[in-house]
Formats: sequence, structure tokens, C-alpha cells
Amino acid sequence: MEPFIHTHQYHFIKSRVQAIMNAYATSTDVNVIRARKEIAHEEIFQLFPNLTEEQKEILQPIDSIKEKAEGKQFLHQLSPFVIPFPALTESSIKKLFPKVKKLKVSNLAEINFSEISYVSWLDTSTEKKFIVAYHEGKLIGIHGQFTNVNKKGVCALCNRFEELGMFVLEAKGSGDGTYLKKGNYICQDSVTCNQNIISLDKLNDFLSLMVK
Repeated sequence: MEPFIHTHQYHFIKSRVQAIMNAYATSTDVNVIRARKEIAHEEIFQLFPNLTEEQKEILQPIDSIKEKAEGKQFLHQLSPFVIPFPALTESSIKKLFPKVKKLKVSNLAEINFSEISYVSWLDTSTEKKFIVAYHEGKLIGIHGQFTNVNKKGVCALCNRFEELGMFVLEAKGSGDGTYLKKGNYICQDSVTCNQNIISLDKLNDFLSLMVK
């Protein structure tokens, strides 16, 4: 069977498995646990409005999870059906940043493309963060100054409460020789951020602002 689960959907499913585990850990009321399972089932299946019978069978074990080991096994069984972020090469990334001289690309061999919704790395020599993502069906690259702010808050990409940094992009303004700065607070750790993404809405909003 072909993969049919996007990475953000996989992380959403993972969050609902954790919610079921939390219900078992905090309640002995069978009605509460059953309700949590029914909600998880409905939320997960709503992600995929056009499921085939085979795909339904892949997701159905969410209803029978009772222990942590069963939850892990379920997620493990889903992993072959996750659509990974398209593999990148150093050459393909450099084409996205034609104006950046001596671009230092992240070690791509260390990236698990089945776990991410975007690729990001920090060039510590310039304190610039680079982001590669799909936006409106096209692979794009943006970069901006990145400053750790030593505080926690809600990330503009994953919408979760994490350690933040300020990402600021400088773009040409409408007038000749004018520039404007656009930015927002995002996670310091892009690995954690990707794990947190259960919807692409905030990521797309951020990219729309940056490329506007």
C-alpha cells in the first residue's frame, strides 16, 4: 500500500494516542476512557475523508489501545505509511538561496525526513536561520536573523509553548532602495518544533507573511 499519512497527521495521531494513555493513567472510569477513545477515533478519521478500506484497517487499532506498549506498536505500524518530506540535496537547497554566498547547509544525513514538515538549520557564524518548506505547492527557502530571547512562549510555526527565538527577515520594500523587516517568534529547536506540528495552518500563515 502506498503511504497516505503526512508527517503532521502522523504527529496528530501520536498526540491522540498519548491522550488515550493519559486517560488510562488518570481515570478508572470506563466511560471516561471510552469517550476519550471515541473522540480520538473521530478526530483521526476526520483527517482522511477519502479512506479506502485498507487504509481504515491500518488506522482501526486506535480503538483497541490499552497499554503504552500497544500505543507504541500502533505508531510503529503506521510509520511505513507516512509520506516523508521530499529528500533534499545540498545542490537543490543552494538553488533556493541563490543570493547567499558560501551557504553552509545542514547535515542532511542526520535528518529523518519522515518526521518533519520543514527543514531548518542555524548558521552560527552569521546567526542566520534557514528554512526550507513547501508553500502553495512549491518548495521555497527563506532565511533571516535569528536571536535567542531566553523565554518561553507560543511558537508561530507549531503553536506550542516552547523556548523561543526571534526570526527576522529583511525584504525589499515597495520603494526604490527601501527595505522592511518581517519576523515572529519561533522555536529555538526545529526538531522539537517539527514534532509539535499537528496542523500546517500556522506554518503556512508564517510563510505567507514572510514571502508576501
